[in-house]
Amino acid sequence: MLHVTAVRPLGGTRLWLRFDDGREGEVDLGPELDGPVFTPLRDPARFAEVALDPELRTVVWPTGADFAPEFLASLLSERAAA
Repeated sequence: MLHVTAVRPLGGTRLWLRFDDGREGEVDLGPELDGPVFTPLRDPARFAEVALDPELRTVVWPTGADFAPEFLASLLSERAAA
């Protein structure tokens, strides 16, 4: 099972992530911020409240939003392939 081990907001809707399999890099979550739990994250100040949840071992926000590590890694892979 894949886990996020580090996260850092980069401004806007971008994050730098490191995974427990050694992969790391930037993802832009802007296109994924739809729906009631994600819409508040369109505000850069709210998006920057990102944290690493020690139990879920993925990124979370105080709004209750989170993304599965596998989904985040797929975005990182798409970016690398582009």
